[in-house]
Amino acid sequence: MTVGIAPAEDREVTPVRRLRRAAGGGLPSARTFAWVLFCALLLSLGHVCGAAAQSSASSLLAGKGIDHSDPNKKMLVTADELVYDYEKNTISAVGSVQLYYDGSSLEAKRVTYDRAKNLVIAEGNVRLKEKNGQVVNADRLQLTENFKEGFIDSLRVDSPDKTHFAATRADRLEGNITVFQNGVYTACEPCKDKPEKPVLWQVKAQRIIHNQDEQMIYYKDATLEFFGLPIAYFPYFSSPDPTVKRKTGFLTPVFANSSELGFGVGIPFFWNIAPDRDLTLTPVYYSQQGLLMQGEWRQRLMNGSYNIRAAGIMQQDKDAFAGLPGYRDSRGVVQSAGEFVINDFWKWGWDGTLASDRTFINDYKLAGYTDPMGLVTATPTEAISQVYLTGQGDRSFFDLRGLYFLGLSVTDNQDQIPVVGTFNYNYVFGNPIWGGEAGVKVNFNSISRNEADFIGMSSATSYANGGVGIPAGSCALTNPNPTQCLLRGAPGDYQRLSAELYWKRSITDQAGQIWTPFASARVDLAHSNISALPSNYTSGITLPGQNPLQSGEESIIRAMPVIGLDYRYPFISVENWGVQTIEPRAQIVIRPNETAIGKLPNEDAQSLVFDDSNLFEVDKYSGWDRVEGGGRLNVGITYTAAINKAGLVTALVGQSYHLFGKNSYANGDMANTGLESGLETDVSDYVARFSYSPTQNLEFISRFRFDQANFSMQRFEVEGRTSFDRVSFSAVYGQYAPQPLLGYYYEREGVYTTASYKLTDEWSVGGGVRYNIAQAAFDLVSVGLNYADDCFTMALSYISNYTVNGPNGSPSNTVMLTIGLRTLGQTKVSAGVGSN
Repeated sequence: MTVGIAPAEDREVTPVRRLRRAAGGGLPSARTFAWVLFCALLLSLGHVCGAAAQSSASSLLAGKGIDHSDPNKKMLVTADELVYDYEKNTISAVGSVQLYYDGSSLEAKRVTYDRAKNLVIAEGNVRLKEKNGQVVNADRLQLTENFKEGFIDSLRVDSPDKTHFAATRADRLEGNITVFQNGVYTACEPCKDKPEKPVLWQVKAQRIIHNQDEQMIYYKDATLEFFGLPIAYFPYFSSPDPTVKRKTGFLTPVFANSSELGFGVGIPFFWNIAPDRDLTLTPVYYSQQGLLMQGEWRQRLMNGSYNIRAAGIMQQDKDAFAGLPGYRDSRGVVQSAGEFVINDFWKWGWDGTLASDRTFINDYKLAGYTDPMGLVTATPTEAISQVYLTGQGDRSFFDLRGLYFLGLSVTDNQDQIPVVGTFNYNYVFGNPIWGGEAGVKVNFNSISRNEADFIGMSSATSYANGGVGIPAGSCALTNPNPTQCLLRGAPGDYQRLSAELYWKRSITDQAGQIWTPFASARVDLAHSNISALPSNYTSGITLPGQNPLQSGEESIIRAMPVIGLDYRYPFISVENWGVQTIEPRAQIVIRPNETAIGKLPNEDAQSLVFDDSNLFEVDKYSGWDRVEGGGRLNVGITYTAAINKAGLVTALVGQSYHLFGKNSYANGDMANTGLESGLETDVSDYVARFSYSPTQNLEFISRFRFDQANFSMQRFEVEGRTSFDRVSFSAVYGQYAPQPLLGYYYEREGVYTTASYKLTDEWSVGGGVRYNIAQAAFDLVSVGLNYADDCFTMALSYISNYTVNGPNGSPSNTVMLTIGLRTLGQTKVSAGVGSN
């Protein structure tokens, strides 16, 4: 019912005047009364909408943010009667009082404005519903008109973000301090069927004091309860109120444990120096090794941000790392990362790590120092330091960076790890050339390494007899020949600049045949200065196809023009059972021989795997240091069937033929790349892929490589993935024939599986196992138990890694527990167990 307005000077003066509701009628009143009531109650209460419950309730009493400038906004006030008591100088709305304003509403049994005392009082089932959905309930509310003092009895606040706060009484003091008696806070929803049942967790405190000037909340005699049972007691603690994003103070404690370090506990301290910079200090005391100091400085500037992190310790028991890189008194690490925007297209940055020894980061579980973004999910094996400049245009990409790799494994030799400078540039021309797409690619690499990186390889005799030679990775010979050890990294300096101009056009004729002519021209400028290599390696016996790298200085110009044609002819058949497509494909590539094979290091093109994914690649090498030469024909056929209500089937089989000139893959380099790849003969091995997906939630994929002479299996992979209702499962099986010339002289066979099962809507279990079938041993085992609901998360995991400490090292076993309380934060506890 709309409130009527009558000027005060025209009203009849009587001790008490009652205006009752008429059937279907409204209540006359004074606009001043309505405005004061609503400002004092609804608007002051309405300020609670944006913060968590404790801060909301104190703002309820504070009246902060109220706009008194427009008392003429429309509002609706209804009640059974309005009572004017001129002796007491009060105005009251009595009986089913409802006030509506700007999408919000206030309900109470009685609302009184005491003009003499400047008090506003709401009584009886006071309920405020803000337009954002937040609901505040109380038995009684009393405020001074200036909102400096007041109290609320039996307060309860329910926020749209599903946080809840209650207190027996809240008192407003001195205009900026609110004291809550017997406060209870939770972010958990009560059980719908049994609302009296204790929520999963809640925080209770005898007194909660909110100081708005300080923007701090102080808790006295607080307990943390789970399912109504107290599990932790805090006689006193404080925290910033939810309106504060950054506040100086202590953070959540951290805990750790391992056999080398002992039990560790640390309390981070956060210093909010300024809005654009802060410092976090984390002292962690380990019972066996002493005090580990950590610090992180962060600063944001106008066009970017950077951080500096450091950690160090004087070890009390270095004998715990006897025989390992950690056997030293002082250990530490310094890391910095930053990125700055130059304009809409360009940015630059850096990421650097400097450590006292290669295992410090892993020994003290400081994975964040190798991955500032927090993406590390397993034990890191290297820390990458780099400085970079990148640019991105509509049709271009620019990337210039220098990299330094710090090995973090026990078996790493830093002198064998390179320092790398690299540059990549791609540009696609905007206008078509001869009806097709044209572009340019540029790559530059500069690599420096102090010591040759050899791995073991089968000897000539054992290789000829199908046996094995030196174990992989050892190569302890001081003067090996090319049949004994494989050079994976060249000592010395190496620079190469490559540029390629390419063109291609796709044409579909009236018969549906797809013709794609292509052409390219590439030029490489390279210079190497290789340090002295063992004499047996440079001049010793070799196996067919080997081209050992030679010591000394070498400068080479290499060119590779290419022309070719790609042809496809898809046949589509629509049947009652579905749609099938058969697509034969052929690709012919014409080019001269590759030159200078073996005269230059091969650093970026060693990972050659011939399978269905690169069957129709013009150049199948993975990098720029090698370039495919000679004429080649790639052929294959693809079959696809979309079966009604039975899923999708795809299959591919193909082969590659060396037509003329020198077969690049039959001529190895320092790493024997190309040999035993399946491409080293004029007729390649067969490659195939088969996949079947009966539903969107189930898929099987298998890949094969068969020997072209006897069809023996050279490479076999099969993968299955499924996700149904509460179950998800994936498994990968791989079997790979020996490749002695590449250092793989045993058959490799293994399986990796992951699975998870959702026990309930909240509970789930999962795990993963990697099993080396060839060696009958586990490589990795992980098991996890997870719980997640609307207010609480928990993750308990166990990880056993058998490879991180080297082939002869003990496994690394870690147990990690993460607990999170919504709106309050999370904490982690990790511990090494067993062999670690």
